[in-house]
Amino acid sequence: MSAADQATAPPAPVAPAAPRLNQVLAERPPVRLRGESRLRALDGLRLLAALMVCMYHFTGKNGEVAASWDQSPGVMFPTLSQFATYGSLGVQFFFVISGFVICMSSWGRSLGDFFRSRISRLYPAYWVALVMVSGAALLLPVVVAPVRPDEFLVNLTMMQQPLGVPRVLGVCWTLWVELKFYVLFALFVIWKGVTYKRVVTFCILWTLAGAFARIADHPLTDELVMRDHAPFFVGGLALYLIHRFGSDLLLWGIVGMSFLLGQRYSVMALWHPGEQGDFHRDPLVVQAIVFCAFAAVAVVALGWTRWADWRWLTVAGALTYPFYLIHEHLGWFFIRVLHRGLGLGSYETLALSVGSLLVLAWLMHRFVEKPFGPKLKRALPAVRF
Repeated sequence: MSAADQATAPPAPVAPAAPRLNQVLAERPPVRLRGESRLRALDGLRLLAALMVCMYHFTGKNGEVAASWDQSPGVMFPTLSQFATYGSLGVQFFFVISGFVICMSSWGRSLGDFFRSRISRLYPAYWVALVMVSGAALLLPVVVAPVRPDEFLVNLTMMQQPLGVPRVLGVCWTLWVELKFYVLFALFVIWKGVTYKRVVTFCILWTLAGAFARIADHPLTDELVMRDHAPFFVGGLALYLIHRFGSDLLLWGIVGMSFLLGQRYSVMALWHPGEQGDFHRDPLVVQAIVFCAFAAVAVVALGWTRWADWRWLTVAGALTYPFYLIHEHLGWFFIRVLHRGLGLGSYETLALSVGSLLVLAWLMHRFVEKPFGPKLKRALPAVRF
């Protein structure tokens, strides 16, 4: 070919460059946005997790609950207690659901909107629960000792756990874990806007940080990184991305890694080798329950629960948070009054206690959360970060 021909010839085609990692993680449009009503099954799972924890506190352990029944629940409920002792895993179930829900609810929101939403959602029912449990402690101190006024005031902040102040609510240690998750997710994801890429990056880096924290084995890094609880939140985050964008190997890899790490923690923390009085946990059962927690949220994420569109599931979800707050100490109070005071049978006492707590939870939702949550949200300044 002559020089003139070369000058006029069209340029040779250039081979496309190999995709980079940031292109693989780039934001992409949702495959299919599923109706939010189809997530009512998630509300049912939340109440199921709360009832698991409730059964553990009422029939699956000794200590304070045995004092309320006046004997070991393992003797009173020989069959039920063998299942209820695994109910503590409802907390890990909650954390998977929380990762899913927080990713969903923060999408498209600013950092200020996110914190206003969380504060107005958590604190009204929490403050009322503190008053109710403190009142019960004053009426019947043998159930749970009342705290001093200065300790009660610190409990109002939800910061009693890191400050070493006695807790009014026994379950509030999980709220401190949740708060740390909110802050981490807000600072590293919500601040600049929630996207597929940012959530995936956060999941990967948080998982690695948990591994490094275990190597460091320092209380501060454990507290900041939450090495033991992080896999459950990370799994929930990835499952929401699957719900929003559809399945891909990267997301299922994150979910699988989270399960593998989460089941290890659950076995080491919750399996008690050897005989434990009336209670004993099988490590294989612990692993199976953790798997079911991930699998149940995965079923919702994949849209396989669209048929479960019943309105009562929304009510069940609304009852979950206030019920979770009050069930432990008020439940022991009810058990002592109904069983030891009024002489009701064990199963009648159990059913009436749980039913009464659900009614109280509905009253808290109806007369505290519904009216005061929105008012608190409107009162908080709409700060833009």
